[in-house]
Amino acid sequence: MNKIRQRLLPSPLLSLVLALIWPVLNQSWSLGHMLLGALLALLIPVFTERLRADRAVLRRPGVALRLLFIVLKDIITSNIDVARLILGRESAIRPGFFWLPLSITDPHGIVTLAGIITMTPGTLSADLSADRQHLLVHAFNIDDEAALIASIKSRYEAPLMEIFK
Repeated sequence: MNKIRQRLLPSPLLSLVLALIWPVLNQSWSLGHMLLGALLALLIPVFTERLRADRAVLRRPGVALRLLFIVLKDIITSNIDVARLILGRESAIRPGFFWLPLSITDPHGIVTLAGIITMTPGTLSADLSADRQHLLVHAFNIDDEAALIASIKSRYEAPLMEIFK
């Protein structure tokens, strides 16, 4: 029974998101759109399952929730910091690139870290080295590169390593 369910509904969370997002994208909660969304939510994961190399496994949901709040707080404070820099003296801004050495090896964790860096105002992940050991990051203002690297590793990478063991 479990194998049948796995074959018919290989990714329940993806199916739920697809079913909910279809009427939103169409700006209509009519019965027709809801039924079409449900049909797509069942069929798309079945046909795309073989394209997925491996599945992410979240091992520590509590740590993930704590990381979510850290990221939200950092997004808010970074918006304020970037606004101050933009409204201040241009000579005070020191943009640049730096390579962030990675300790995390899980591909889902690396992608999540790159996404967090990009979502946080003032930073952008630009490239991943071929050996997946370094992430190229652009920062709008680099006062202390070592401190910025240490902050990213402790605030984001360390929790992600717990989550994606």
